[in-house]
Amino acid sequence: MDKTTTSLADDLQDLQLDRPTEGLKSTEELEKLTVDEQLSDIERAVYLLSSGQEVQRISVIHNLPDLLRDTESHDECMRRVVPKVREVLYVAQTEMQLAASSAFLQILQKNLVPIQNYTQTFLQTILNSVDARDPDVASAWLETLLDVIDLLPKDIIKKEILNIAIAKGQLSQAVHSRLSCCKILGKIATKFEPFVIKKEILPVVQSLCQDVDYEVRGCMCRQLDSVARGLGLEPTKSAILPELVELTNDEEGFVRTAGLETVVSILSLLDEDTCNNTIIPLVCKFCQQAMQNEDSTLPVVAKQLGRLAHGLQAHLTDEQKQWFVDYYRKLCRVGLSSERAKNTKEAESEQSKVTDMPQSDEDDQCLECRKNAAFNFPAMFVFVGPKHFKVDLLGIFSSLCKDPNSQVRKTVASGFHEVTKLLGSQVHILQHDLINLLKDDCIDVLRGILTNIVDILDSFLGSSSSNHTLSEAKMNSLGEVIPAILASDEVVSSFNNWRLQEELMTSLASLTRCCSNEVLYTKVIPVLFNKLKTARAIPVRHACARSSLIIIRTLKKLEQREELVNRLVTEFCHGRSCHQRSLFIDICKFVIELYSKTFFKKYFYEVVLELHKDPVPNIRLRLCSLLPPLKRLIKLPTDRNLLQQLDLCVRKLLVAEKDKDVQNAIKVAVEELDKIHVQMESLSRRMLFEQDLVDQKKEDEEKLLIELEEKDQKKEEEAAEKKKGEKRNSVTSAATKKGDNGSKIPGPRKGSKNLAVSGTTSPNTSTTKDIQNRIGKNSIAKSKSTNSLSQIPRRGKTITENIGKPDSPKPIRSKIPAAKVKTLSNNDSGKKDATVSKSMPNKALPRLSRLPLYSSQPNLHSSQSKSPVGRGSGSKTGSGTSKGATARSGALQAPGSAGTSSRGSTTGLASSPNNSGRRGSFGNMASSESASVKSSKGSNGAVPSTKEKINRKKSK
Repeated sequence: MDKTTTSLADDLQDLQLDRPTEGLKSTEELEKLTVDEQLSDIERAVYLLSSGQEVQRISVIHNLPDLLRDTESHDECMRRVVPKVREVLYVAQTEMQLAASSAFLQILQKNLVPIQNYTQTFLQTILNSVDARDPDVASAWLETLLDVIDLLPKDIIKKEILNIAIAKGQLSQAVHSRLSCCKILGKIATKFEPFVIKKEILPVVQSLCQDVDYEVRGCMCRQLDSVARGLGLEPTKSAILPELVELTNDEEGFVRTAGLETVVSILSLLDEDTCNNTIIPLVCKFCQQAMQNEDSTLPVVAKQLGRLAHGLQAHLTDEQKQWFVDYYRKLCRVGLSSERAKNTKEAESEQSKVTDMPQSDEDDQCLECRKNAAFNFPAMFVFVGPKHFKVDLLGIFSSLCKDPNSQVRKTVASGFHEVTKLLGSQVHILQHDLINLLKDDCIDVLRGILTNIVDILDSFLGSSSSNHTLSEAKMNSLGEVIPAILASDEVVSSFNNWRLQEELMTSLASLTRCCSNEVLYTKVIPVLFNKLKTARAIPVRHACARSSLIIIRTLKKLEQREELVNRLVTEFCHGRSCHQRSLFIDICKFVIELYSKTFFKKYFYEVVLELHKDPVPNIRLRLCSLLPPLKRLIKLPTDRNLLQQLDLCVRKLLVAEKDKDVQNAIKVAVEELDKIHVQMESLSRRMLFEQDLVDQKKEDEEKLLIELEEKDQKKEEEAAEKKKGEKRNSVTSAATKKGDNGSKIPGPRKGSKNLAVSGTTSPNTSTTKDIQNRIGKNSIAKSKSTNSLSQIPRRGKTITENIGKPDSPKPIRSKIPAAKVKTLSNNDSGKKDATVSKSMPNKALPRLSRLPLYSSQPNLHSSQSKSPVGRGSGSKTGSGTSKGATARSGALQAPGSAGTSSRGSTTGLASSPNNSGRRGSFGNMASSESASVKSSKGSNGAVPSTKEKINRKKSK
């Protein structure tokens, strides 16, 4: 250890690192930098330029425009400071030269000096400095001269600059002078008339196009566009085009690429004949040579092909258009043979591990070519058109999205939104490629696609996005895209790129237009809430909070909205971490911005005020900034309680606060609170400001969600009831079909004798024995008494509907075996009921909710005795009287038969339209029995017994 420490110390001494001094500046240096404070600005500037240090001189030159702006010191500055500056620049270093070039341009841009004065002083310095020995200084002054030419009048340019430029373009001048001449001539060519250009400038231009140095030829070639626009069409065709054709066939690739770029620039200037006869053959030949040689010109061709195809589209035949499309396909596959693509993937995977891995020039050119081709894909889409996209370009677009190099995929991802906009209704064919890009592991590819994901989703939604409605088909088509977007968060979170995370979280708010309510609640919201807790960068948390609130506001179910709001309160306002409680204050600010005042006061107002008791001073400090917005939400007299809570919170903070920062913050908040006037509801209704209208709109939207939810619930309930009704009808119809075999009472047989003596016999009448048998089959104890008939349900209540109801009481079952039914008189009506009940079989009797529970020992002695149903003594129709009500009070009632009035009589049952035409109904049975009873009465009104009837028949 000692030897290692000693050797390390020796190594550090050998390095002789500069150690910082104890003081920043020595006393002598401070004295040199000290200037008399009584000096004026002009005197100080002259003193510093004369005897100051380099830093002080640079500061004077930077402040030169400010000195000239002052009208009082303008003349003196031009007389004393400017000559001193020009004198210093002859021996100045690079930094001072760069400062002077910038200051001289600002003086002309701000018109601080008249043009004549500027030409005599500053312009001459600029022209002399263009030929500086230092290339950086010369380049800086040349750029300044080119910018100055745009601001100077034509006569000064012709007098001061043109001759110098022509002189610099002679072959005897140095290369950098001829390069400067090329740029100056291109700049001033648009300032003069065509005849001046043709006479003064054109010969020099042609000479420079034939220069022996390829850099000069290439530089002059790039300026031919400006010269051609200054000359016009005809001189260009005769003088410029021949030079351009020759430059595109130059032996140097640098010159050829410059020639191709110039051809692209002047396409808009040329006519149709020139394009058809000269430009199109030239471009095709150039592209073919570049593809054959695969040299440095091929990436340039790939970069300019989109502009070439778009500029020549009006002059191309169908065959030529197809040639351009086929050539573009080849560019997209340059260097992608099967073995080479595999090697490229392996090299890229290794390069991800070892960063600085050198690549061959050939690989770089192929990569650059595919990258430029991917960049030009939208232009080629416009060239082909949406109709032919699927046939001509869809396959090549998918291959670019799956390119083995991430830079190509990044370029495609960055332009994906443009392609989706151009496709229109056919955008669904790109869904698979979009999912592949979203599942990419490269952060650059995800950045390109996620930055414009909102525009991409809008294109997928189409016209429905404007109406905020989405069909189920489109929603299902995006079912795979949404999980891919959410899954990309895992890759993005693995990198320390918080800006991309913020963009992704912000873009999730746009999913409200393309996701169902359940997808938002079950898939999107959990991702946002998890990110709220785990994200480290505050902007990412803010983006998550804002997107969460936007999505919560659009959820259709009130229960889900309240659940998520309660989660925000419990997990953040009442959270253990102070960071979560601090984030809750930001959440409250977003709620105030996005929701209505009523919503905030209902769910957040009282909760956020509880944070004044927080043990962390920073939370209380942040709460103070939220107090004034809270007071603006209050409206009296409704919110009087909230105002009292706010005042109590402020008082506690003023009295009990010990932290100085919080004390200062609450004092500032109190001053602002005093300036806020509380709104009154009566006044606010009369005078609605813009903020009130916005808040009213938000509140109406929230109420609309609740109303829509209630409507949906009603529809669901109605649908459920409809299903139950259909099921009930099906069961009833099935039971009716089963009961048709034995429940209906058939007509009388031929030759049978009726009990009724009257001539008005009903076709449904039958003998007593038949009636008894049918009653036994249906297991219903039916009394012939009008009192018992009044308790039978009306309106077509069939037997099958009442059988087996759970709430109906069980009638008393008799253990006595079935006896024969006897016809009784009116006085023996009680006996009759008892006899019928005894005649019922010892099986399960029907449960009728409307039938009362009869007493086991009825009063059978008098006709005015209290019957089980409480019929009045004098009532023939069965309507209730006070006596009947008194009689019913002591009777035992069945559920559903609580009597406020006596039910319908036998007459009412017989005349019911629901029962009149049905066989086996209670109405027909009652009517037939009552008819038989009436017809069989004697003169004294008593009903004859069965023995009497038999004796009468025998006597006859």
